[in-house]
Amino acid sequence: MARVIGEQIPLTVAGRTDAGVHALGQVASFETARPVADTLPRALNSLTGHDLAITGLAEAPGFDARRHAVSRRYRYRVEAASPPSPFEHGRALHWPYPLDREALGGCAAMLSGTHDFTAFTPTETDHVRFEREVLEAGWSDEDDRIVAFEIEADAFMRNMVRILVGTMLEVGGGRRGLADFERLLAGAPRPEAGPTAPAHGLYLLAVSY
Repeated sequence: MARVIGEQIPLTVAGRTDAGVHALGQVASFETARPVADTLPRALNSLTGHDLAITGLAEAPGFDARRHAVSRRYRYRVEAASPPSPFEHGRALHWPYPLDREALGGCAAMLSGTHDFTAFTPTETDHVRFEREVLEAGWSDEDDRIVAFEIEADAFMRNMVRILVGTMLEVGGGRRGLADFERLLAGAPRPEAGPTAPAHGLYLLAVSY
């Protein structure tokens, strides 16, 4: 932005994407007193490299990409097949173990509504409010190899989706029961939940305003 516009431009981004996480629908906002041409996305894309593409630009006075968001939607992709596909390397978690799909669905069904997600964010955190409202959650087949978890909520905490997935995979693998997963949604401490699933399976799908 600084190179193209000619001034330092602070960016406000809509959602967190930790190292290794992908984004299909990230949104950013910025302010500048200089006129911005329709050719700005093309100019920026010439500088961003192969792993980032600006898909659109619109003028929106007063708009804040983070503060004005009302919900965010994420997808986590699990490759439940062997051998792992080289085309999914770095794009989906390879899971070569038995997976009870009915149990996964049962976990997702419990997520709708408002819950205390203390168990699903690191203990060392800056968060002061741990309740989040989940608008929709579910598992589905992307194809014959990939099973995907999608969740939309008013807001997310650090690593929340990845810890939810790591814990649900324990339920789907028979190492944890549905009743235990439900108990975690009442504000259990972080050590009682499952592991944090790897970053490379997670995608920020969309931000709603």
